Amino acid sequence: MTLAATTTIAPRAAPPSALSRAAGSECLAAIEARVRAGERLTFDDGVFLMRTPLLHRVGALANWVREQRHGNRAYFVLNRHLNPTNFCVYDCKFCAFYRRANDPNGYRMALDDVRRIVRDEFERDLTEVHIVGGIDPKLPYAYFMDLLRVIKEERPDLHLKAWTMIEIEWFARISGKSIEAVVDDLLAVGLGSCPGGGVEVLSDRVHAEIFPDKLSPAQWLDTARRVQLHGVRMNATMLYGHIETDEELVSHMVQIRALQDETKGFMTFIPLAFHPANTELAHLPGPTGLLDLRTIAVSRLMVDNIDHLKTYWIMQGLGVSQVALRYGADDIDGTVVEEKITHDAGATTPFGVTRSELIRLIRESGREPWQRDTTYSRLERV
Repeated sequence: MTLAATTTIAPRAAPPSALSRAAGSECLAAIEARVRAGERLTFDDGVFLMRTPLLHRVGALANWVREQRHGNRAYFVLNRHLNPTNFCVYDCKFCAFYRRANDPNGYRMALDDVRRIVRDEFERDLTEVHIVGGIDPKLPYAYFMDLLRVIKEERPDLHLKAWTMIEIEWFARISGKSIEAVVDDLLAVGLGSCPGGGVEVLSDRVHAEIFPDKLSPAQWLDTARRVQLHGVRMNATMLYGHIETDEELVSHMVQIRALQDETKGFMTFIPLAFHPANTELAHLPGPTGLLDLRTIAVSRLMVDNIDHLKTYWIMQGLGVSQVALRYGADDIDGTVVEEKITHDAGATTPFGVTRSELIRLIRESGREPWQRDTTYSRLERV
């Protein structure tokens, strides 16, 4: 049986009747009052917000929360992506980036090539490099440490945001070390923080169906907890618009919120729009612009203890990201320069944008552009 026959689109709410619209308006008014009073929303509140037809009121409420925290600021960073290998042992049905061993389209970067790229191609005003790749079984533990060391030797000023929880768990496995010992090794060679990828959706059902080889939801949470409690800050992502249900998205938000209550280690929450082209889920339509905005808004309302919410323009598109800055998002990511993973899955957004383009996009949305560093510790109005 083909994958297309066994993998279905997640059910979304049917259009409500006039009677249910009236009741929904009353329910939303109660939620609005509680949010403005500083009360935490429940799982059931989140599911309601994912389904109410009154999307613009949800967006306005999320915008109120966003402006209470950040005023009219919209943050961006001068960053660049580096993906050292696309070979991977895992078979994730949503991924168009990975390649199997001996695939002629696979690659792995030699450290000398990394050094040359950093020396000759990295812009001088760059402040962050975002490093993730495949789980390549032919690369030894030392390679991943040396890669960070090489970058720091060439550009000691750069913040290295590197390695997801999937990769860190793999490093522990191939080295025979604990998660904590791996983190110590990474910090010693220049690690600054970790990106939030690899978590996808914290749902056992979705995990079993589309990324069964990777860490389970419980394992991802445990790894993230250990990394954060060992002193490394990170982001949290959430992949939406594939086979997940509204309940599974809200459950993901609640689980991330609970871990943040415990660790205080997440800097930013980042909803990621699924791109189905060139993946094993290519029969799915992917998310709409309305789902993009709803997911941004509900995330801002539910994940109340993570300061920043990012609209990732690479996946959501520049236009939607501009609107998202009025739907709860306060951060539009950065210049990126050379993004591979989403574009391999058919993204039609640019591979990168310039600093001046980001500033223009933010100003067009009516926001004030503020350049930041990775941890939001250095901020400059531009």
